[in-house]
Amino acid sequence: MRLEKCWFCSSTVYPGHGIQFVRNDATVFKFCRSKCHKNFKMKRNPRKVKWTKAYRKLAGKELAEDATFEMERRRNRPEKYDRQLMHKTVQAMKKVDEIREKRQERFHEARMQRSRAAAVQRDRRELQRDIATVRAPEALLKHKGKEAKEKHKMLIPVEGAKQTEDRMAE
Repeated sequence: MRLEKCWFCSSTVYPGHGIQFVRNDATVFKFCRSKCHKNFKMKRNPRKVKWTKAYRKLAGKELAEDATFEMERRRNRPEKYDRQLMHKTVQAMKKVDEIREKRQERFHEARMQRSRAAAVQRDRRELQRDIATVRAPEALLKHKGKEAKEKHKMLIPVEGAKQTEDRMAE
């Protein structure tokens, strides 16, 4: 069973599914669904359409170059069947899949870490800009003295806080 790749979005095309388009110069294009076929007919560039694999790789949202992608290449040369070789190949494919998943996880974590850092920066800037909504304007003027600091401390009520309040009163 041969699993093809969609020419437009690079998803898997299973046997009996999708559409095959053959151009006058005998070039074969396989599409997973009519959405991809229609976009191809409209002469859209897959690198500019946001839901395609090509766009995601180009925009840095997915792992672009990895040695494990080498296994996915299409080979037209027939091989003789050897039971041991087949067993080793299946084992190697499983290991390659594990490696690919781990690399993609690391890549995703790195992307999200940058995103988290940017979110923290954005939140800090917003807090600095809108500090007046957090503190009263009078507190901003008086916050130099010790009394002002103690006066404007916020106490957050917590269950079982009576014990701590009693201790503080003593």
